[in-house]
Amino acid sequence: MASVHKTPEEIIVIDRDAAVPLYHQIYLQLRDEILSGQRPFHSALPTEQELSDIYSVSRITARRVLTELAQQHFVERKRRLGTRVIFESPTKPMEANIDQAVDSLLAFGRRTTVNVIEVATESPPLAVAAALKVGPDEKVVRAVRVRSLEGSPLGYIVSYVPAALADVITAKALARAPILKILEEAGHKAEHAEQTISAMQADGVISQALEIEARAALLRITRTSYDGAKTPFLLTFAHYRADKFTIRLDLQHLGSTVTPTLVPDVS
Repeated sequence: MASVHKTPEEIIVIDRDAAVPLYHQIYLQLRDEILSGQRPFHSALPTEQELSDIYSVSRITARRVLTELAQQHFVERKRRLGTRVIFESPTKPMEANIDQAVDSLLAFGRRTTVNVIEVATESPPLAVAAALKVGPDEKVVRAVRVRSLEGSPLGYIVSYVPAALADVITAKALARAPILKILEEAGHKAEHAEQTISAMQADGVISQALEIEARAALLRITRTSYDGAKTPFLLTFAHYRADKFTIRLDLQHLGSTVTPTLVPDVS
């Protein structure tokens, strides 16, 4: 049975009936958060006691999680200083045309149907607060949707916007149009975005929503969108089924009039 524990920072999902040991499930989740940038370089991880409380596991289990992360060189543990992320992605960012990318995303949205699971105003996880540059006492709107293609669930998408946009990002609006289109209509056009693509395994909540096996492979896209004033206004975590979704990259020579752009491709 999958256990869901709501904390002020995030929703945690572990499967206590799975063959995968609890410590390894927690390790994989924290590792994925580090690799995807949710827990950026030099950010602090919860203490052993905090991990124990968050996941409802023993202190020994929590210690094993942090020890394995340290052994794999994702974090560094120092007495009295705690545990901090030391992983830095070795890849160099690739530039792409944001207008082409947005057009591709909107076209993808038109090809699929959406089921709005939840829209809620809440305190943000630490990584979300950092990405959207909101204070620790401020709220954000969290929107959860499942996108389907020809009746088959394809993607589990979680987006965050500042609470000031709560009147704009509603369940009714999200059922009508993609979130980028809704925000652009409200005067928040994406002029710049930072995007990472990584692989991860589905937890109990996502696997159920996408009708796949627990721990199945997912393609995870993390995107932060900025307006003309370089203010972040949208953070999205999109989780797509690896058996039905790929990313196609059209490459061009330097100096070409066409800028490389990431294009979603569904099969």
